[in-house]
Amino acid sequence: MEVTARHKYLQTSPQKVRLVADQIRGKGVQDAANILALSKKGAARPLRKLLQSAIANAENLDDQLDVDRLYVKEVFVDGGPTLKRIRPQPMGRAFRILKRQSHITIKLDTRKGE
Repeated sequence: MEVTARHKYLQTSPQKVRLVADQIRGKGVQDAANILALSKKGAARPLRKLLQSAIANAENLDDQLDVDRLYVKEVFVDGGPTLKRIRPQPMGRAFRILKRQSHITIKLDTRKGE
């Protein structure tokens, strides 16, 4: 049974979130939660909350579900809308600052044959 959870408009660049997402792809749910809990990256906290949300979605859909059999089937990070801001620079110039956002999707599935 495949379960999905999404986090949209996270105020972090997709490049930074992908570094953390690559660490948990294919891992068991408990291992992924431990990796995210011990990670120093700022994107680990929202990813951990999203993983917990996906686990709760799975438990909500199936009461007899064994959480230990769940694993992270897919994690992908897409770019969201970019906020464009202006920063004043010397001699009347203005430089553009791009504040990037991310959309994260986690898909969990149960392991077969265990």
